Amino acid sequence: MNMQTITAQVTAFLKDEEGLTTVEYAIAGSLVGLAVVTAFGDLGTAVGNTIEGLEDAITAGS
Repeated sequence: MNMQTITAQVTAFLKDEEGLTTVEYAIAGSLVGLAVVTAFGDLGTAVGNTIEGLEDAITAGS
């Protein structure tokens, strides 16, 4: 291999953005997953508080 061939291959590798796209999708997917986990955690807390409020209201009315 001569120096021109090596330089051309390195340049082609650096210009290839396919790997970068894969990394971007992985990061975006991770962020979406984190948002879903956070939302369901908050939702679970809100539902738990509502059920406790209903339980208190029923117990107080008895």
